Amino acid sequence: MNITALRPRLIGCIDPIGNAFVRIGLKPNQITILSLVFGIACAVCYMQHLFLLGSILLAVSAVLDLVDGNVARKTNRKSDFGAVLDWIIDKYVDGLVLLGIGLSGTAVISQFLTVPSWVDTAIVGLAIIGSLMNTFIKPVTYAEIGYTKKEDGKISDPLEGIGFFGRPETILCLILFGLVSQIWIAVLLIAVCTNLSALQRILYLARRHGAYKEE
Repeated sequence: MNITALRPRLIGCIDPIGNAFVRIGLKPNQITILSLVFGIACAVCYMQHLFLLGSILLAVSAVLDLVDGNVARKTNRKSDFGAVLDWIIDKYVDGLVLLGIGLSGTAVISQFLTVPSWVDTAIVGLAIIGSLMNTFIKPVTYAEIGYTKKEDGKISDPLEGIGFFGRPETILCLILFGLVSQIWIAVLLIAVCTNLSALQRILYLARRHGAYKEE
């Protein structure tokens, strides 16, 4: 179980925001690009140790990431390209935000233990890799195993509820710990949990699809 599995319940909460964007006339892909702009602004703030402001900007980016799909459904502007763009922008935001923390020189472990400086860098690197790979498993599964059925513009597949720590948990961690200027806790949690979550998904796929196929 993860936050992604609760997505249908969250959609109703953003309906008023979606309605506002429909009235303004912004297209879904434009809203997706806006989420990237706020994500980049967050990365710059994190790099400058402005964790409170950065977390607010990241929260706006996350809301926009939900609103684009909402607006697409309301205006009947759902498209395959829009779905692809949404995936790509999400990963750019995740990678850039974590990179911003890495470039800030924030101590993760070295503030408690006497370790070389590269250890902190390595932890940020693991957080970036885990964040990307935990999501990357899904489109690879779609392509190789063949999940194609869409519901409300999203491919429906068993992995939706598999993996205890996905993108929503990553973003929530960054926002919450950034607001209290303890971003190092978020980085450590993301580095550990995203990679464990990816392993959980891999083991699930191995159990479900690991049998050899006779030619």
